[in-house]
Amino acid sequence: MRAWLAAAEHRPLLRLWAEAYARSLVEPGGPWAGFARATVDDWLDVLAACRPRPERDGPEGAVRRTLALAVLRGALLDLLATDDEQRITAAVYRHLEMLRRDGSDGA
Repeated sequence: MRAWLAAAEHRPLLRLWAEAYARSLVEPGGPWAGFARATVDDWLDVLAACRPRPERDGPEGAVRRTLALAVLRGALLDLLATDDEQRITAAVYRHLEMLRRDGSDGA
């Protein structure tokens, strides 16, 4: 997932996503209404599908997925703003290391 998000050829599509996400937030009744919320729900579903059922069904699983999504979304926005793939990739990997040390491996 991280490699796809970081791929330079996907940046135009990801910039369009960022614009639609932001418009959904600032124009909640506009043509992008609900897009941001639907995006969050879609990603949380994808992340849940990566986990065994006991981990995905409990409240702790929802917290871990939310944290993973927040880190990926923040890293993506940072990447779109700076194109600093090396720094951002290192930060995402560091976050994964911290999760592993804490007894979790991400989503």
